[in-house]
Amino acid sequence: MRISLNWLRELVEIKLSPEELAETLTMAGFEVEEIEDRRTWANGVVIGKVLERQPHPNADKLSVCQVDIGTGETLNIVCGAVNVKADIYVPVATTGTYLPKIDLKIKPAKLRGVPSQGMICSLKELGLPTDVEGIHIFTQENLPLGSDVRPLLGLDDVILDLTATANRADALSMVGVAREVAALTGGKLSILEPSEVSIPKKAGKLALKIADTQACPAYIGTVIEQVKITPSPEWLQQRLRAAGVRPISNVVDITNYVLLEWGQPLHAFDGDRLQSVAGGENLSIGVRFVNNGESLKTLDGQTRTLSIQNLLITANDKPVALAGVMGGEETEVHEGTQSLVLEAALFDSVAIRRSSRSVGLRSEASGRYERGVNRAELEIANRRALSLISELASGIIVQQEIADTRPDPSTWSRSIGLRLDRVNQILGPIDLEEDTGELQKQDVERILTALGCQLTPSGEDSTHQPTWSVSVPPYRYRDLEREIDLIEEIARLYGYNKFCDTLPEKAEAGYLPLDEELIRKLRAFLRAEGLTELIHYSLVKPGEDRNIVLSNPLFVEYSALRTDLISGLIDAFQYNLEQGNGALNGFEIGQIFWQEEDGLQETEALAGIMGGDTSVGKWSKSGREEPITWFEAKGILESVFRQLSLQIEFQPDRRDDRLHPGRTASLWIRGNRLGIFGQLHPQLRREKGLPDSVYVFQLDLNVLLDSLGEDEILVPTFQPYSTYPASDRDIAFFAPVKISVVEIEKVITKAGKDLLESVELFDEYRGENVPQGQRSLAFRLIYRASDRTLTEAEVEPVHNKVREALVEKFGVNLRS
Repeated sequence: MRISLNWLRELVEIKLSPEELAETLTMAGFEVEEIEDRRTWANGVVIGKVLERQPHPNADKLSVCQVDIGTGETLNIVCGAVNVKADIYVPVATTGTYLPKIDLKIKPAKLRGVPSQGMICSLKELGLPTDVEGIHIFTQENLPLGSDVRPLLGLDDVILDLTATANRADALSMVGVAREVAALTGGKLSILEPSEVSIPKKAGKLALKIADTQACPAYIGTVIEQVKITPSPEWLQQRLRAAGVRPISNVVDITNYVLLEWGQPLHAFDGDRLQSVAGGENLSIGVRFVNNGESLKTLDGQTRTLSIQNLLITANDKPVALAGVMGGEETEVHEGTQSLVLEAALFDSVAIRRSSRSVGLRSEASGRYERGVNRAELEIANRRALSLISELASGIIVQQEIADTRPDPSTWSRSIGLRLDRVNQILGPIDLEEDTGELQKQDVERILTALGCQLTPSGEDSTHQPTWSVSVPPYRYRDLEREIDLIEEIARLYGYNKFCDTLPEKAEAGYLPLDEELIRKLRAFLRAEGLTELIHYSLVKPGEDRNIVLSNPLFVEYSALRTDLISGLIDAFQYNLEQGNGALNGFEIGQIFWQEEDGLQETEALAGIMGGDTSVGKWSKSGREEPITWFEAKGILESVFRQLSLQIEFQPDRRDDRLHPGRTASLWIRGNRLGIFGQLHPQLRREKGLPDSVYVFQLDLNVLLDSLGEDEILVPTFQPYSTYPASDRDIAFFAPVKISVVEIEKVITKAGKDLLESVELFDEYRGENVPQGQRSLAFRLIYRASDRTLTEAEVEPVHNKVREALVEKFGVNLRS
């Protein structure tokens, strides 16, 4: 809200400079975003009188004026305005004046050969909005020549652009800000309540019909006749402009003025137009919610289709305004208006917020109703508006109707218990320069009394500290509800900067828990392998085995908790494929849930899906994409495990019917089942429209983290490299297909004992010259000793033991 200091000084005593006041308000929780010093806009501009106007000898559109500014010397000024003439009072910028709004410094000049000793100004050149083209002409008579123009134009003012927090509805009015300034600075308040207005007791044609008293607790409708619509007086226009409001006419300006002064939105209907819309002789003003299919053309010229959330003002049940938001164009006040119906009402904040949002329209009125208008000052604001309409528009009040369902005025305040001990316990010690202390009884009483609260001592608490019963003023009823609210007000007005600040004695360096550090490392390794991290909802459709179903789901599609991550990854793969994004290589870390006989279970899992060409068919493949193979997909997992220093065993597995029964393996680590890896089942791939080579895995993250948390992995032991050469041997044989490579490697490793350094499968072949049901496997065995170069006599016996162990254990047919 834009606060005019000239206006504010009429309401409260201010001894601070604008900068000091802005700092005080900011420290008290009101952010002053800008200080607009209007005094600089026309510094050096004085009142002058045009004595004579002659056409310029060398230019058709210029005039040469003789201007008196009261110095005894007439100035020769060249002017280009079409409305300049003799015998008018005008603002004159003298030589040396700087006009910041147009960034111009006035200097002696020659215009088309004629000297000019200043500039006759328009309002735009002085920073003021105007619809008039040309220079500004003062309407007053006998103005003192050479005097400062700023008081006449309202430029002897400073504007504070103030932002209040959402709980301070009272700060959206000049009266509310004045009360706050008085509490902060100790300045004397000068808020004068408007005098009573004479209301005829006789019945008239106006009646009220409030259908929803909860949405509209109070409504005052006043009929005013013989109104004369004219421009507002200059003082009123200046105050509206300072607040950022465009003056329109005396009646409309008065409603805006009262809105700014008291924070109470008002609306003036044209009485004749309202009667025309209503039809009939009598006029019934109603408040109700919208019926289906209704619409309204608002003051901004837009026809709005309304919803059942919109609250309406009606005339004989016909919509004429959006209650608390904006009036209707059909019943607006205009130049020919002669009668008014003035609305002053209270509306429920929730109802107005919903109504405003449903039509996408926010106004000054709705912004105040949403925060909460002071219900105790409705009549005051209404009287203020009626007094001004009578004074400035010659209006005569003929009837007033009131519909009031507000609770008893005794409930408009509340009493809150306050303990001095609790105040000091929450706020801590205060800084007394050389020492520290606590807030005293008199500090609390002074601050809360300044806020308009009434304190009644209520004895002492168990620590023998005083307590009070605090009665909150009606204008702070909405945000002062509990003891802690009062304590916040005490801290705010006493000054946050006056309380001691204490830091911890010793700051500790931050660190990540071990599990989080390991998970981040795991994520990095998976991303390094070309997998994108994915995130899915934990809620899925019900129907899976051991599902946990929600008792209050938002949607059927999200009414159960997921039992695994693989299903979501398959759906994501399918969606990306259908959207033209290609095959998806990704992983996800998340929670899974299931039911057991002993209750609900939850654990964290790691899952992934792979099916895209990791090279994306680059130049090395002539642009042809090649699907990932089973071994390449398995190699991605093995690469991650290798970087984590984990030894993982792959065993054949057929338990998951979503996976290919011959291309699925369970993963084991130190005898504990880690998870599963395999290719999607052909039937599932056909149903989903997926390519042939799509592989998935899911690991139990807790098992994985437990293994990574072992000391030998966290702190690996150094093993020296052998400086002696190795001796390698190849061994090839036919082995039954049902025997896994893992089993063969275990037998080879056991037979090779200490001399065998590594075993690696480098060839597999099935087809011609290979017996039915078997496959040809070839391994490379590396033998090495750490203290000597091995001889043939040492290697050969060990190698023969390996061969014999394979024949004995598996009955393989050796080829070499």
